[in-house]
Formats: sequence, structure tokens, C-alpha cells
Amino acid sequence: MAFGIKLKVWGDYACFTRPEMKVERVSYDVITPSAARGILEAIYWKPSITWRIDKIHVLKPIRFTNVRRNELEHKISVVNVKTAMKDPEYKLETFIEDERQQRAGLILKDVAYLIYAHFEITDKAGKDDPTDVKPEKHLEIFKRRAMAGQCFNQPYLGTREFSANFSLIEDKLPESELPQDQRNKDLGWMLYDIDFDHNMEARFFRAKMKDGVIDVPPYKEVFK
Repeated sequence: MAFGIKLKVWGDYACFTRPEMKVERVSYDVITPSAARGILEAIYWKPSITWRIDKIHVLKPIRFTNVRRNELEHKISVVNVKTAMKDPEYKLETFIEDERQQRAGLILKDVAYLIYAHFEITDKAGKDDPTDVKPEKHLEIFKRRAMAGQCFNQPYLGTREFSANFSLIEDKLPESELPQDQRNKDLGWMLYDIDFDHNMEARFFRAKMKDGVIDVPPYKEVFK
């Protein structure tokens, strides 16, 4: 935790989709570790570091709302993409008018979280730049970018249409508005992250919120 950070993220809406829901979009009660990692990577990431989520502090009441969203029925196939890469005259296209499907979604509204995280140096560090192995360098870059509101791409809260605001926290912690009856809750099995090294396998952990805080188990405990 010597090189850890605290980042507050918030937004009007969020949808951290439960993978067991095949058609309709149903959000978890709170942000998942993988979604939190994605926000940090949107602000600063290099192959030489990997972000690990330590804790998630829920700052606002957990509230759901129903929406209907237009989605595509099918994705463009990989075969068609490869064909277009080989043949410049091949038309790779899809039309929303022909593929539109309206699906219901149970999403979160008016959310705010405090993400506690740290990064680890990977085996790719220092190959092109000897100073790339210095954790202090990456920490300072992240802090500078977060304080200036800079990001490589717009962070989002589960899905890209729900953009996330963010602010680096270094001194006084933000106060939680979570009501007492929501502060201690067993959230059940939650998606931890995707194991990209083993056939994109989903890994889960038992999420329990105590006084509004979810302690995320170490990466090595989940990815054994």
C-alpha cells in the first residue's frame, strides 16, 4: 500500500451488469472491482503497471431505476471483420434500423464511490525505459493526471453511456450519505474480474459490505 491511491468517482447513472442475466440488463448493487480498475486505467495505465483494487466505499444510497435502451440484436462477426481487413472493397456495416432491439434495464442512479487501490510493477517494466521500473514515477503521473481531470478515454460507470466524474482524494475523506439500513449487507457473489490468461474465465468473490465498505480480496487469492 506504499503506492496506493484514493479516488472518488460519481455519476448520475451506472450499470454494473450481472453476467447471469442473459437478456435484460440488471446491475449489481455497487461498483465491481473490474469496473473500478477500468476507471483507473482510463486515467493512467502502461504495460509496466497493473492496478489492484483494495477497498470500495459506497458514499450514496443504493437506488435503482428502470430504463429501456436500444441495442443491436447481433454483433458484426469476426469472419466479416477478417474479410474486410483483407479486402478493402468489402463493406463492413450494420444498420440499427434492421438490428434494433429494445431491452429493459434495472440500473443505479445518483452513485458515488471511494476507490482504494494500488498498482504493482509488471515484468514488462524497464524494457524500453530504465526509469519505468520506479513506482514513484507512476504514482506522481497518476496523481497529476487525476488532479487535472486528464484521462486517455472517458471513464464510465459500467457502460459507456454512463460517464464517470472523478477526483483524487489526498486529505479529508468524503462523508458517506449511505443510510444505516444499507451500511451492512451481504451482496452475494460478485464479479471480481476476467481471467484474460485462461479463456476469458470470469472470477467471482463473496462481497460483504461492512459500514459501507467492501474489502476486496487480494488478486492472488481469487486468481489461484
